[in-house]
Amino acid sequence: MTEEEKKRSETRARILKALAHPTRIFIVEKLNEKSYCVCELTALIGADTSTVSKHLSVLKNAGLVIDEKKGTAVYYSLACNCVLDFIGCVETVIRKNIERDIRFLKT
Repeated sequence: MTEEEKKRSETRARILKALAHPTRIFIVEKLNEKSYCVCELTALIGADTSTVSKHLSVLKNAGLVIDEKKGTAVYYSLACNCVLDFIGCVETVIRKNIERDIRFLKT
């Protein structure tokens, strides 16, 4: 592995790690609908503000979300909607695994 390949793989892993939490996947899916402030996401998730803020920080540091201050509130939105393509791919893998398991049980 070259140094460039290593750095590229590490960067990809950092982004995938940012998505590797159910709450963060939920946040990404909600941000696909519209921009949300922390208080709105806190209500949707049912967690405390500090926890939601930490999840948003992880997503922001990975470059998945951006923030914009509006008055006293900070609103978050997706930096790149293409992240939803990856989530769609995950759904395809889930369906294929279920189909494979069903075929296995029938044999």
